[in-house]
Amino acid sequence: MAQTQQSTMETAQRAFGHFTQGMGTGKWEPFLEMLADDFSFWFPVGQYQGENVGKARAAAFFKYASEAFNNELVVTPSSVTSNETTVVFEIRSQGHLRGKPYQNRGAIAFDVRGDKICRYREYLSVVVQPKVESHPEQSPSQG
Repeated sequence: MAQTQQSTMETAQRAFGHFTQGMGTGKWEPFLEMLADDFSFWFPVGQYQGENVGKARAAAFFKYASEAFNNELVVTPSSVTSNETTVVFEIRSQGHLRGKPYQNRGAIAFDVRGDKICRYREYLSVVVQPKVESHPEQSPSQG
């Protein structure tokens, strides 16, 4: 049976729900169960920068990510687009990264095969954005 854009979207939305639960709670099992045996992922920075292969590597990465945010990152989709095999979620995220206030925008792409996620890619607008205190002595044009 051919994969349709609708079935791709449904699978990706289910995976995205499990992903946001994992980032918010550290409970990754439902998301990891949706990964294909040949799963790979790409991440832009840090110890997981570049292409990574395997479910074990993915489990370590997602655990590392949620722990960096103290299992409290709130991820909200702002836009979703798809074709027959790929769904891209534009996201906003907010929480604390290693104890410092964090806000970001980015995109997460899921490649779907059947009812599994076979590839994940994440793109961030900024890597770390600690909350900047305003300085009343500076006007916006001086900053």
